[in-house]
Amino acid sequence: MQKLGDFKPPHFFNYPPYFTLQPLKDTQQKQVQLWKELILDYCRTQKIFVIGLEDDFPLFSNSAIERSLSHEARDIFLSGLVSDGRAEWMDKGHKKCLILWLRIQDWADCILRFVKDNGLEDSVMTVEEIRSGIESQGTELHGMDRTVLMRALRMLEQKGKLAMFKGSSADDEGVKFSA
Repeated sequence: MQKLGDFKPPHFFNYPPYFTLQPLKDTQQKQVQLWKELILDYCRTQKIFVIGLEDDFPLFSNSAIERSLSHEARDIFLSGLVSDGRAEWMDKGHKKCLILWLRIQDWADCILRFVKDNGLEDSVMTVEEIRSGIESQGTELHGMDRTVLMRALRMLEQKGKLAMFKGSSADDEGVKFSA
């Protein structure tokens, strides 16, 4: 089996027909739904935010059954996530996909919980501290994709929950949380 870390794939992952795009519409819709759920679950557990259509992504092949997804199947499954608002193409050529295993609003809520749980109201942190600081260790925020984090922070700023300010470099960008 492909190296999936401690991730336990669902039973269909070892069933060869699921690696072949199904020709019947109803069957293909069920197949697409299963793959979308699998991709989101895997990305969440492995903290993966970007999938390249051409990359050797662990879920796209299973050496135990000698099967790999076709380029067309990969595109259909990722496009399905985009249609659901759970992913976004990062380029016009649809080669890289930003996976939103939590929607931006959900990430914003996660940030607010983090602030409240750690008593950080009325405090200042850098963006990098939120992503990789001691306080964020053991939370979903730790290791978070910077693009997703910035979008969630901007959403909170628009709602008046925080103020963002720029430093001399990207590493110095700061956030002041409101009470």
